[in-house]
Amino acid sequence: MMTYVWALICVLGLSGAQILFKLAANALNDTGSWFAPRTAGLMAAALSLMGVMTIFWIWVLQTAELGRVYPIMALAFVIVPAATHVLLGECFTPRYFTGVVLIMVGIVVTVGA
Repeated sequence: MMTYVWALICVLGLSGAQILFKLAANALNDTGSWFAPRTAGLMAAALSLMGVMTIFWIWVLQTAELGRVYPIMALAFVIVPAATHVLLGECFTPRYFTGVVLIMVGIVVTVGA
């Protein structure tokens, strides 16, 4: 059970890194430079978080079968867009939400099997 908790922590961390990458991309658009403090800081934070979560993910894979924990990674397809909606004001169509429901059902079926 703890393996699944750690897998979920990895997904949350990796999702956070994706949000930081988006913020870095926005900063790059604003500043026009990779070396501007805001852009560089966001990139460094995103890469650091991605690196740490990758190390944790490797630890998860030492304790579980990839086929059993990998479906949890699909939660990122739900978490990242939901976070961008809340944090960045991105909008989604009802069709998107139908896809999210299907992803969630798929995760439950796959992990619960």
